[in-house]
Amino acid sequence: MMFYQHLEQQEQRIVQEPLHLRQHLQKNSIPIVICAIAAKQVSGLDEVGVVAGIVAGILAVDGGILGGLIIGILAGVLAYYISVFCFCHNVPDTTVNIASGGLGGLAAGLVGKFLIAPVALWIGNGICSLINMCIDYNALLAGAVAGLLIWPAIIGGVYHAAILPIVLLEMEEMGFSFLGAIDMTGLVMVSAGITLANIILPKQKGEAAVALPGCIINICFGTFVEASYPFMFSNKIVFAGALASATVGGAIVGLFNVKGTAYVPAVLAPFMANEGKGPAFAVAMIAAMGCAFAITMAANVLERKKSGKIPVKKV
Repeated sequence: MMFYQHLEQQEQRIVQEPLHLRQHLQKNSIPIVICAIAAKQVSGLDEVGVVAGIVAGILAVDGGILGGLIIGILAGVLAYYISVFCFCHNVPDTTVNIASGGLGGLAAGLVGKFLIAPVALWIGNGICSLINMCIDYNALLAGAVAGLLIWPAIIGGVYHAAILPIVLLEMEEMGFSFLGAIDMTGLVMVSAGITLANIILPKQKGEAAVALPGCIINICFGTFVEASYPFMFSNKIVFAGALASATVGGAIVGLFNVKGTAYVPAVLAPFMANEGKGPAFAVAMIAAMGCAFAITMAANVLERKKSGKIPVKKV
């Protein structure tokens, strides 16, 4: 009997170990990738910058996503200046590449491991804790405010600099993201609603052809919210409707404590939400899209009526 119990325990361990290994690799690989991309962009050295970023990222992987970004920037700067120094002293090209990628990455990685990573991890955890604190204080209000502000954030250029890294931080810690759910409902689904309305009832004939690709990409890929910009910026009612619809979607996300992600097909997003919150996520998405669709339709009807009242002079 004891032999069979031991055998069952071994089988369970064999099944569970690959799962833990995959989760561990997934969590640790994202900071390394971010570090490599940051080093390449900052250094401008292409493959050498990538090598420097990977070396630095492996050494300082404990810093998480925020640490990977900071350390990658440092690795890129060091790789660039090492290469400049080597070229000024007529060092052979192969040696320049080894010194830039290897030494630059090693120096940045060691600095990151002992100085930057602990601070970056603390800041990242603090940001996630602050978000959770706001949700615990008043989830409905937190969701509504986040939904209201997400459009001004992306239009003003703040989204990719501030919100997207926070989404990644949340995903790293929990596998889900509150702001990711706000992104899907407040941006993607609202944009889909606006473009769908302009396909069905456009103000002018050519606008349907402009709106169609944006609507398809938003629904099928969970991105390309910029497709609704021409319609938002040309009509104040549509713009206000986008803000209102995002607020409604965000409020539902907050009310039901939904956490999910964006950049996935709309039909899959509810299945990728936190446990038991898929239906609530679907409701929030449909509500945001429905509000944006209805308001845009109404705005287009008003515009078409105004256009019909303008007298046309016969030549």
